[in-house]
Amino acid sequence: MTELAIERDLDESGLDAAPFGRVCALDELSSEDGIGRYRGTIDPIWTIGPKVHGGTMVASSAAAATRWLRTAHPEAAEMFAISAGTDFLGAPDPGEVDYEVRIRKTGRQICLVDVGLIQGGRTLVHSAFTFGHLDEAAPVYAPDSYTDMPAEPTPDAIAYSPDSPMGRIVHVAQGASVAIDPSWAHFLAGEQGEPRLRLWIRPRPGDESDPDVSAWFAMMAGDMSPPVSQNLGRFGWAPTVQMTTYLRRRPAPGWLRVIATTHAIGERMFDEDQLVLDSTGAVVAQSRQLALIPLPR
Repeated sequence: MTELAIERDLDESGLDAAPFGRVCALDELSSEDGIGRYRGTIDPIWTIGPKVHGGTMVASSAAAATRWLRTAHPEAAEMFAISAGTDFLGAPDPGEVDYEVRIRKTGRQICLVDVGLIQGGRTLVHSAFTFGHLDEAAPVYAPDSYTDMPAEPTPDAIAYSPDSPMGRIVHVAQGASVAIDPSWAHFLAGEQGEPRLRLWIRPRPGDESDPDVSAWFAMMAGDMSPPVSQNLGRFGWAPTVQMTTYLRRRPAPGWLRVIATTHAIGERMFDEDQLVLDSTGAVVAQSRQLALIPLPR
């Protein structure tokens, strides 16, 4: 855990204290015909390999949707994006991206907002958001089947340091602290096992202290696990066809736990569910995605 301790020391020094906040900080462009338009920048650290991380694009699109809904309908200011259905039409590069936001419905309990993420004149990601009110009270019911995962990285956890094999691919670890549980990640030892993974992720101090950014970060964390198919020896790019993300509540400060499982891995496609718990053990976010099996090398 020495590498993780070093990462936290860097975080607490104030260096790049809020890198995810920069992803969600958008400049307003001219808006007309009831369409909100914004421009943002996704830094290269928010990538997996050369392409922008999918969960980051969902979260930044949620930031654009939230900004326009609060601008156009101040009465909905207490609402937040509680679900997102995202289709990936292309793979954006890091750098400047534009967002076009359309409000489909407003109501006292639910609002519907669509966002297109645009680069090079093409809509590359489309997200349909449902806005509502986040849970604040303690859960009425929550199964304890996943609470055996420690709230913080264990001594044998493997940190995604920039010079590690995982860190050289998952550049997100340059903007947050990330560690994987080796007891589930059999592929790291060149072995095969159950297609399930779990890891820990924590935002930088500035991102953690901003209520909106920390919630968008939790949405992003719902797409942080490597493909669970790697535990079956299927490596390579597993492009997401469609992803649904739920945000249940704002996370408590501290590490987030991500637990990834699957229902079925087929010849061409597999599904992956990711459950995000905060430091109290509460479910803060969920995702389910349908992805393509990596092609044989």
